[in-house]
Amino acid sequence: MRQFGNSIWSATRIALIVLSMNALCAYAQDSTDEMNAIQSISATNLQGGKVVIKVGLKKPLEVQPAAFTINTPPRIAFDFPNTANALGKSIQEFAEGDLRSANIVQAGNRTRLVINLNQLLSYDSQLEGNDLLITLQGKASSVSEPISSARFAEAKQLEQKHNLRDVDFRRGKNGEGRIQVDLSDNNVGIDIKQQGKLLIVDFVQAGLPRNLQRKLDVTDFGTPVQILDTFAQGQNTRVVIEPKGVWEYSAYQTDNRFIIEVKALIEDPTKLNKGLPGYSGDKLTLNFQNITTREALNVIADFTNLNIVISDTVSGSLTLRLKDVPWDQALDIILQSRGLDMRKNGNVIQVAPREEIASKEKLELSARQDISEIEVVRTESFQLSYSKAQDVVLLITNATQRMLSKRGSAVADIRTNTLFVQDTASRLDEVRKVIKQIDIPVRQVMIEARFVAAGDSFNRTLGANLNATAPTTTNPPGFTGGTITGSVNLPGAATGTGGLALSFFNATATKTLNLELNASELDGKTKNIASPRVVTGDKLEATISSGVEIPYQQATSSGATNVAFANAVLSLKVTPQITPDNRISMKIAANQDTVGTIYSGVPSINTKKVETQVLVENGGTVVIGGIYTQDISDSVQGVPLLSEIPILGWLFKQDTSTTAKQELLIFITPKILKDSLNLN
Repeated sequence: MRQFGNSIWSATRIALIVLSMNALCAYAQDSTDEMNAIQSISATNLQGGKVVIKVGLKKPLEVQPAAFTINTPPRIAFDFPNTANALGKSIQEFAEGDLRSANIVQAGNRTRLVINLNQLLSYDSQLEGNDLLITLQGKASSVSEPISSARFAEAKQLEQKHNLRDVDFRRGKNGEGRIQVDLSDNNVGIDIKQQGKLLIVDFVQAGLPRNLQRKLDVTDFGTPVQILDTFAQGQNTRVVIEPKGVWEYSAYQTDNRFIIEVKALIEDPTKLNKGLPGYSGDKLTLNFQNITTREALNVIADFTNLNIVISDTVSGSLTLRLKDVPWDQALDIILQSRGLDMRKNGNVIQVAPREEIASKEKLELSARQDISEIEVVRTESFQLSYSKAQDVVLLITNATQRMLSKRGSAVADIRTNTLFVQDTASRLDEVRKVIKQIDIPVRQVMIEARFVAAGDSFNRTLGANLNATAPTTTNPPGFTGGTITGSVNLPGAATGTGGLALSFFNATATKTLNLELNASELDGKTKNIASPRVVTGDKLEATISSGVEIPYQQATSSGATNVAFANAVLSLKVTPQITPDNRISMKIAANQDTVGTIYSGVPSINTKKVETQVLVENGGTVVIGGIYTQDISDSVQGVPLLSEIPILGWLFKQDTSTTAKQELLIFITPKILKDSLNLN
């Protein structure tokens, strides 16, 4: 009986196992049947250079697959989710126009179709039954204006009416024009085309409020965009952008916000294509509807062949539409839209939420600080060549910005100019770097000053000497006898350069009349040049002077006299500073003293001085000051009344005219000295 029962139980177990295996096979078969598959790929040439690629599928697609383009090399990629490769091969060659080949790669339950081209072409795609038709637009030649059109986003086949909520223009941080359009939803179809010098953006089946129908002049923003015109066109809305000069654009969409940027294109003969400032990656085009963030990052990884490590906390999805955008900018857009951040190490990129990365870095810094507090300290000596050891000690132990750790210390040996530092190994490395930067020879500057003093003087004098004599006459009774004489003496200059003398007398020579005319004219020019020169180090003050000490006597408090000295010197005081672009900034004080008039035995000092700060090219010359003086004097001496007689009055007066001009100029010429240069 027990044996019969065991036989029944064994048969029951076998039946259950068979039923389970059949159920599993049926489930596997159903799962296989649920997956779609690419069964065929063919290409056909059409008129106008168009090429139609027909992708045959096992079952019709509900929506068009996500696609993106690559500029270099020219490729168009389509992603088929939940689809297998049923062709039995991963590559298929073509020879149809610019179509070269197609790669079909399956990864898990996803298959990617990559179309390889000779040059990048615009394309259209549509679904017909179980087939996906991809039409490559040929490069048609025409004499009309070139029109570059691209289907940025497909509109959903729904009766829904979309709207534009706002159209705004801003200037980007790099000078590009930024047009920002807020949409009612992320299913708006967008077409972008370039016609002549205009960039036209059409929003399919999208309404425009009346307050947004406007034409804006945005020239004052200082971007390539001059005019922004927004208006309704039938059931669509059109935005016409009118830039100037040579430009390029990029467009992308995140959720309900569409952004197009227009930037000036700087032509570089060594590089044909350049990305936006700050982004240097190859350009790509992405078009995803509600794709998960992790899948979007995987697309970037496939395009760049970089290794991306994605944190488990990265989640969510986004709608992403990018056209001709550098891949590093596309990655930045994805990270910013989802609040993510990245850290790059070699060719590995780690992606995680900002808070997670910040907390990890904070923990690492705290761990390093804890290690530094218990790390073994050691002592190292530094032999300095140009810097003073005590100055370096003050620098690295500064209280406001201390370079040493809490346990670190530094001392200097003045005799050998050696610095001894005790600290951890990491802090010693930092001190070593600082010493390498500051322990260098100071650059030297030669400053030459030229004091140029020029003088011009002119003196003209005209005078007369009139003398009359007569013999002694007999006086009447009661008067004393005497001689009658007369004289008018108005001499010219003592060093007269011209004269005329006349004498008149009677026959007996007892009465004489002497007349002497003197004329003088002096014209002189003087020029004095003094050229002090001095050599000093960068940011070091230097002084050079030359002159004379003039002795004079002065009284003391005891009533006695002693000898004192007054200095009359030619001096130059300068503090140069060499700028990074090899120009020289100088703080200058220059003066020239000369001996003046002596008053009661005490000499006066004539001083000419200038103080200023200037910036001069290396080897250039600058005039830092100029003093110009002019003295004019006219004087007349004469006998009252007689000197006023016309013509004859010149015999009784003296006329002197004096003109003196003086000018002082100061020229400064600095030169940076090299090792091979000297004062010669």
